[in-house]
Amino acid sequence: MVTLEETTGKIVWGRLGVENTGLELTYSAPHKDKSGHIETSYILYKHEYPNIQTLIRYHDELDESSNNQREKELMRAYHPTGLRKLGRRIRNFFGTVRDSVMDVVNLLIGQAQKRAPGGSILTSQNKYVSQMKQELVGSVGTTFEPLLERHIGKKVVFELTKDDKTLEYPGVLKEYSMDFIEIMDVIYRIKEEEPARKADLIILRKHGGVRHLGE
Repeated sequence: MVTLEETTGKIVWGRLGVENTGLELTYSAPHKDKSGHIETSYILYKHEYPNIQTLIRYHDELDESSNNQREKELMRAYHPTGLRKLGRRIRNFFGTVRDSVMDVVNLLIGQAQKRAPGGSILTSQNKYVSQMKQELVGSVGTTFEPLLERHIGKKVVFELTKDDKTLEYPGVLKEYSMDFIEIMDVIYRIKEEEPARKADLIILRKHGGVRHLGE
């Protein structure tokens, strides 16, 4: 079970399913909306991801099997195997290739806009050129982030901008992508009047990021 906290203040919880076009939270029981109709899930499309404040997996909502699986995930982050380290090196290699490809693409498009006979057409179609570059980013892979890579499996302190406030939380950095950061073992609460609970979080990098190495 996962809780979705949106920047609008909307809170939804359910069993998380993820596809490349978005995510779906399936409710544990049918829910009647204020207008009277019955809903059984909540779908958030990929273009709506900027609305995500946090994705929260509370430890006290895990059953024994899920909790054991989570503990294994945490141990793999703390003590990665040789195979896992090799996998990360391969991923990081392709991330570096992706960055290099994007540099070349930006250079070629910039030169074409300035010099090529059809450059004026490219300039007038900036929206579609940007979309093409963004699709290329997604197809090549995840950006390699050296500053974060060295702290995988370590305790860090991350910042989260919420309601025009910048809050700091300690936790264990498990993973990152171009858009998201995953932090484990965080003491977190959505609202100040609620009791703090231990949880694993996925945060949008637009709204937060790792600020300090912890201990």
